[in-house]
Amino acid sequence: MELSNVDERGHARMVDVSGKPRVTRAARARGTIRMSDETLKLVRENALGKGDVLATARIAGITGGKRTSDLIPLCHNIEIDQIEVNLELVEGGVAVEAQAVCTGKTGIEMEALTAVSLACLTVYDMCKAVDEDMRIEGIHLVEKSKNRVV
Repeated sequence: MELSNVDERGHARMVDVSGKPRVTRAARARGTIRMSDETLKLVRENALGKGDVLATARIAGITGGKRTSDLIPLCHNIEIDQIEVNLELVEGGVAVEAQAVCTGKTGIEMEALTAVSLACLTVYDMCKAVDEDMRIEGIHLVEKSKNRVV
């Protein structure tokens, strides 16, 4: 398999997408942050001193997804149509899912993955004073799609 982001000398490069058509693309990613039952209770009751953990993590995820090309060196700066981040309290932690949509020449899966990562990191940051054993796990791409040429 040939990697498109490596040139003939083996050097990293940004892929040229100038000849590709604009297509509606979507991606969905998930991850989980595991924590103690006591910490989960504090999150549920909005009883942490730093504020509303889930609301803050949702905004951080959206912002992180929008800033993906600033964080990942060879990632294209794309025009994003939507990023949605949902957090759900589940047994043993918080499940995070992000959906990202664009109409462009390259995919948006990195933005969805970044949104999940930043939301999980924000939960971690806001809860670390009460739970040093939290774990971020299973961040993965669930699906990606591309539809009609625009």
